[in-house]
Amino acid sequence: MHKILENKIYSISNIVYNEKHLLDKDNIFQNLEEKLITEAVTTIENWETYKPTPLIELDKLSSYLNINKIYYKDEGFRFDLKSFKALGGAFAVNKIFKETKAKTVSTATAGNHGRSVAWGAQRLGIKCKIFISEFVSEDRAEAMRNLGADVIRVKGNYDASLKECINQSKKNQWEIVQDVSWEGYKIVPRYIMAGYTIMIKEIFDKIKNEKISHVFLQAGVGGMAAAAIAGFAKYSNNLPCFITVEPEDAECVLQSIKNKKPTSINIQKESIMGGMSCGDVSSLAWEILKHSTNYSISISDEAIATTVALLKQKEFSNDEIIAGECGVPGVISLISAIKDKNICEKFKLNFQSNVLLIGCEGLTDFKMYNKLLKEGQEIIKNER
Repeated sequence: MHKILENKIYSISNIVYNEKHLLDKDNIFQNLEEKLITEAVTTIENWETYKPTPLIELDKLSSYLNINKIYYKDEGFRFDLKSFKALGGAFAVNKIFKETKAKTVSTATAGNHGRSVAWGAQRLGIKCKIFISEFVSEDRAEAMRNLGADVIRVKGNYDASLKECINQSKKNQWEIVQDVSWEGYKIVPRYIMAGYTIMIKEIFDKIKNEKISHVFLQAGVGGMAAAAIAGFAKYSNNLPCFITVEPEDAECVLQSIKNKKPTSINIQKESIMGGMSCGDVSSLAWEILKHSTNYSISISDEAIATTVALLKQKEFSNDEIIAGECGVPGVISLISAIKDKNICEKFKLNFQSNVLLIGCEGLTDFKMYNKLLKEGQEIIKNER
């Protein structure tokens, strides 16, 4: 393991310090209300199949990196959907149905959010329309069809599928359940983000009053990252250093932090991290991230396969961890930050640090996972 972690594939592509960083719980709760967080957590905890997902200590990795503790929240066990997104979309569908008695819900997705919306609709016996881009795998599309959704494939990327979803939903009066917000559309994304916060409650139910010093948060449109920060504001006695992570070809949060305003990215190359390959930050998430994020970083796809294999082979802990392509960026970022002395010092990572990583998805795409696992195992073999 030690040799492969010294490989140049573990490096940070870009880094921005948030000059407007000012953690303020009141500001966070203005955008994601405590009352809504409590409602979401209580609702989800009462679902018949609910149980907390594992919090794994990556003790082998922490020993190697000389970090006190590294916690990995494994969302691969979240219901049968194997992703944190099972929480938000399904809760939002549940709440929308109670409020509007909608007969049809719709969404655009790279896969995991769509499965959650489809699952939520199936539980209530209502129709579901899912819009996906040409880059979403057929395995992911079939998983949503198996939950009763009508899947519509759109030419172009995620942003193109979202535009088509909005257009058709307006024409047909479908209720959009989207995890990104825009002008005039912020209530439903709040519901979705509120659902995600239960991850943080589960973490502190487990570690009690232990202090987390650093959190690496994957950011696509920014919803999970902002929700996790709100979860810390609600359930933690301290607010740690928050670091967002994105693909280098889709760093919309990073560029927004850099420019001090929401900044669109024209994605020229789709990342393997498909669920994070987003060109625009959610306007609701931005209201939290623009003040609460300490640093924004981006990484390449190069270390994805290797990290998938290392987790599977118990190189980082005594547990075999099945992580999808969007589950590993936090691990990659931490290793890369420790390797770079300047970044390590900026982040104040040291032997006293307790780091939280979100393993946001497990085996959500069988073919993709096996392809990455095989590639990663081959790279590790060649390094040895």
